[in-house]
Amino acid sequence: MSATLKLVPIGNSKGIRIPAEIIRRYHLGELIRLEEMADGIMLKSASVQKLSFAEAAEEMAKEKEGASEFLLWEESFASDGLNDEEFEGWPR
Repeated sequence: MSATLKLVPIGNSKGIRIPAEIIRRYHLGELIRLEEMADGIMLKSASVQKLSFAEAAEEMAKEKEGASEFLLWEESFASDGLNDEEFEGWPR
């Protein structure tokens, strides 16, 4: 998703409104971590929730782009010698 957001005054600072879908997708809570990068800024949840591999695959499968990435993951693991039992219960 790409969006153009407007900076709005908040006291002596400025802020943006983050769309609800983005807040849900990235599990953003009360605290958000801002990281400066060479080409911009990154916002992350301050309380990072690590997903299991199966949970990550399920989340990726919900998105059109994520589903194709999961299939590439699955192919690369298959070529690494992992068998189908290790993929049991994962979305296909």
